[in-house]
Amino acid sequence: MGFRLKFKVLVSDPLAEEGIEILRETCDVDVRTDLTEEQLIDVIKDYDAILVRSGTEVTAAVIEAGANLKFIGRAGAGVDNIDTEAATRRGIPVANAPSGNTMAATEHTIAMMLSMARNIPQATASLKKKEWKRSKFMGVELNEKTLGIMGLGRIGREIAKRVIAMDMKVVGYDPFITKENAAQMGVELMDADELVKVADFITVHTPLTPETKHLINAARIATMKDGVRLINCARGGIIDEKAMYDGLVSGKIAGAALDVFENEPPFESPLLTLDNVIVTPHLGASTVEAQKNVAVSVAKQCLAVFAGEPAKYAVNVPMVPPDQQELMEPYAVLGEKMGRLLVQLVEGRMEAVEVIYGGDLSKNRFTRYITRSALKGLLDPILREPVNFVNAEYVTRERGIRVAETVTEAAQGFKNLITLRVKTDTMEETVSGTVFSKDRIRITSIGGYTMDMVPEGCVIISRHLDKPGVIGRASTILGEAQINIAGMQVGRVKRGEEAIMVLNVDAEVPQAVMEEIRTKVGIFSAKFAKL
Repeated sequence: MGFRLKFKVLVSDPLAEEGIEILRETCDVDVRTDLTEEQLIDVIKDYDAILVRSGTEVTAAVIEAGANLKFIGRAGAGVDNIDTEAATRRGIPVANAPSGNTMAATEHTIAMMLSMARNIPQATASLKKKEWKRSKFMGVELNEKTLGIMGLGRIGREIAKRVIAMDMKVVGYDPFITKENAAQMGVELMDADELVKVADFITVHTPLTPETKHLINAARIATMKDGVRLINCARGGIIDEKAMYDGLVSGKIAGAALDVFENEPPFESPLLTLDNVIVTPHLGASTVEAQKNVAVSVAKQCLAVFAGEPAKYAVNVPMVPPDQQELMEPYAVLGEKMGRLLVQLVEGRMEAVEVIYGGDLSKNRFTRYITRSALKGLLDPILREPVNFVNAEYVTRERGIRVAETVTEAAQGFKNLITLRVKTDTMEETVSGTVFSKDRIRITSIGGYTMDMVPEGCVIISRHLDKPGVIGRASTILGEAQINIAGMQVGRVKRGEEAIMVLNVDAEVPQAVMEEIRTKVGIFSAKFAKL
């Protein structure tokens, strides 16, 4: 008996026919678009898989109703519209197609840059009004100009390759790429503040995170070259649109090419009123080829799961045998939490990651799963492309970051101990942790200072002088900001010297409050982290 009678697939968003045909060779496929959540809940019980793009919200309620669901596929990169946690609880793999639209986004960015440089949209509109105003649309050449690429992931790299062939000089900013790795691409690596000062054109290709929101802001625009040109085909919000508007009006910015906006559709945006702004309605992935690629990718992964094989781009599938999962899962959670903590503590460009397994874990041959979890925790918060258990090591090494695993019988008195060490170009930091039970996961030390920290929620971690009154100053500032302290731990090596403090707080701490804490006498550093 073939798959056709065994497996049923629901395609709930428009999907390229090439992907649907792959499924129809072995499965029963229904294409039913524009379903409401209620309708989806009503019908999903009949299907073994659901394939979506961005239009369908696969909520926890939908997943719970999918009694037969074995696979959820997203024909595209993001999985924001899928409740992956709910799917994981049900043991349903979720997979995406992160690389299928790379070339589409790359070419759209270059098309936007060229069109902006030569005023092509404006000249087209003028000529169609039967105007012949050649001097009005004087352009600039890309030849021998400097392009600044902020974010050197898949798309940033492909753009660099193509513009270098056009005799542009390329400078790049990416805190998770080494200088050597960038040099191999022909890119001169520098920090964001340096890049904006030297570039004639700037294109952004980072994810939108709290760290990258308004990465290009009024302060950085003020330091740019007069007549700089900006391109955003990544995510709305990476560039501060008000600051960009002011720069365009003043002439500081000669032009902007935008495919994405902070609010979409951007019908109320004053940017649409400016002649030196060219726009497209979020078309970065809108090519026939890209839609075919993502459809084929997700269809093949669906069939792989039906055949009992892993999905190539799974975002939530445990990579350990079932008999090891109960033992390893808490350590994987610990590894990811340690990674998320460390990436918020370190500064500079990440160069090397070492995961050290002590105690009984040193004899376990499935620690690679924990390593991948730790790498996911390190990279997922700050990279545009999704990082998962399948691709975590590949993505890390792709950025020139060295990864090592070390085993040792030493475990500092614990049955098992994991130590995560990160080296950047400016510093080194370590975090250790252990699992006492499934519900008792702990960070046991940071930077060599012993503690018993629950890796959850919002924390402030400070290095300070071990003298009376120092901790009180920080607590007073938080109290004045109406931020409640839920718990506190202090660790020290020697009385009167440097100590560490971990404050569990009930809410996110604004940057201004953190800056005020850092200015107080006796506090050497203070970092906010969200776990």
